[in-house]
Amino acid sequence: MNFRQNEEAVSPVIGVILMVAITVILAAVIAAFVFGMTGNVATTKSVGVTATLNSEQFLVVTVQGGGDVADLKYLNMTVNGVENASINEGKAIVGASFNSSTKIQPGNHVVVVAHFKDNSQQVVLDKFY
Repeated sequence: MNFRQNEEAVSPVIGVILMVAITVILAAVIAAFVFGMTGNVATTKSVGVTATLNSEQFLVVTVQGGGDVADLKYLNMTVNGVENASINEGKAIVGASFNSSTKIQPGNHVVVVAHFKDNSQQVVLDKFY
């Protein structure tokens, strides 16, 4: 019998380096799960609002819908960081709207925050006029 020597194999040094790399990556993934690094990821809520200026330059915010409207407690509007208007619990339903208490001027920064029944909150509108 005549045996041929196969010279196409991976060298032992490269094989060891690959095995060590796989072991380190596997250990890092397992450690992330064991030490709880993957938990506490906040989920985003889905609520749609529109904002339009009426003829008197007051901002009208209307709830349009979304998957989490049923969990909506209230909406809060701030203009330039100062609380301006809100829509209270029980009234924050699809089609509900509320107006700013002051006229919107060019350069004003309007932020509408949705507050939910699980005490989380999320910005649903952030706009400069």
